[in-house]
Amino acid sequence: MRTAPTILHLDMDAFYASVEQASKPSLRGKAVIVGGLGPRGVVATASYEARRFGVHSAMPTAQARRLCPNGAYLIPRFLLYREVSEIVMGLLRELSPLVEPLSLDEAFVDLEAGGRAFDSASARATGERLRADITAATGLSGSVGLAGSKMLAKVASEEAKPDGLLLIEPGTERELLAPMSVRTLPGVGPATGEHLRRAGITTVGELAEAGEDELVRMVGRAHGVGLYRMALGLDDRPVVAERDAKSVSVEDTFDVDLHDRVRIRLEVQRLADRCVGRLRASGHSGRTIVLKVRRYDFSTLTRSETLRGPTDDPAVVREAAARLLEGVDTTGGVRLLGVGVTGLADYTQEDLFAQALGAVPSDGTGEAEEADGETGAHGSPGPPVAPGVDGGAAASGEGPQAAAVRHWPAGSDVRHAVYGPGWVQGSGVGRVTVRFEQPGSPPGRVRTFLVDDPELEASDPLPLVGGPAPEETA
Repeated sequence: MRTAPTILHLDMDAFYASVEQASKPSLRGKAVIVGGLGPRGVVATASYEARRFGVHSAMPTAQARRLCPNGAYLIPRFLLYREVSEIVMGLLRELSPLVEPLSLDEAFVDLEAGGRAFDSASARATGERLRADITAATGLSGSVGLAGSKMLAKVASEEAKPDGLLLIEPGTERELLAPMSVRTLPGVGPATGEHLRRAGITTVGELAEAGEDELVRMVGRAHGVGLYRMALGLDDRPVVAERDAKSVSVEDTFDVDLHDRVRIRLEVQRLADRCVGRLRASGHSGRTIVLKVRRYDFSTLTRSETLRGPTDDPAVVREAAARLLEGVDTTGGVRLLGVGVTGLADYTQEDLFAQALGAVPSDGTGEAEEADGETGAHGSPGPPVAPGVDGGAAASGEGPQAAAVRHWPAGSDVRHAVYGPGWVQGSGVGRVTVRFEQPGSPPGRVRTFLVDDPELEASDPLPLVGGPAPEETA
């Protein structure tokens, strides 16, 4: 624990939904739900307007539609989210060399290591300046927590939401934590929370009063000691600038269970190729190939095979995944497939042979998978899927390939030869409805086209701030 609140935690507010609202002027102030749009889709993020209806992340999209039938339901656009995230993370790195990203929209910063703060006043000033810089650079808001430890800084940013800053003065931790739910503490999930509730412990203060010995008796030594320290506000974990990747994987959840064994093999091959794309993009190779199969009854099987050396060869990964599939019973249907690579290295077995012979190894370049997450539920080969959400949309609409198959998922970017840039509001019965607007423009007009209109094409997202001047729409 530090004697000054020089650890900062930033959490962007409803990040995906806020990016969509900033990108689409007609959605500002309205309920926006980002996630999978298929029958098995899951909500990734809901705007604060949607949360008033009870919609939250990890909720089935079908349930969200019942709670908020008039909301805007959009596929994720991870290409844009990553671009905005890089801007935000760049601002954090200007504050300190010790920045620990937790996700696209969340990170810890050691302000003391960057010489930016040594006491409460300088920490607060730095936090407020950061929030202003983020808004100026992206048009979005973020919430900041400042404390003497990572745990407390994260608690503070959660309490500051939305669009706020909370600084926890050293020495006031127990007073602040005492009335909070035990679920506030990291590592206290539904099961542990329910176990503690049955014992009459519902707040952090009651957890501290129970004492270390009682908590060890209830939940075991390792967990009990950790819970007691957290209840006292004690956390000595440092901010770690780099985290080594342990694995690379991709997976798809299908709208309809797959029964055809040939089709299942083809899907595994496709996933293996996508996985290698991500592997190469990260500059790694891997030694252990992992196959994941979730069957019709939600039972999940995982099989793995360890190679003699690390590889980033798509043929090798495809063959290993196919061998693993042969040992899995898919009778009854498959709802999810995944392929992953673990045991990562920054070289391949072939590199070692090349070096031994004095040859120059190939660059191992590959086309990066445009997914920041693992799932995308399209159920058929084709364009990139909407990634990162269980049961996602059929296509991301982030590239020209989506236009080739004339599929227009809600929320995807398009450009018309006459009307300019816009986004898909919806499609069906051979028609696609597009709203022509862009960041910084007034809410735009809506027009409907045939899905195969040659003047309409998929496009990349426009930047939120600092892009080209908005075009006039006819």
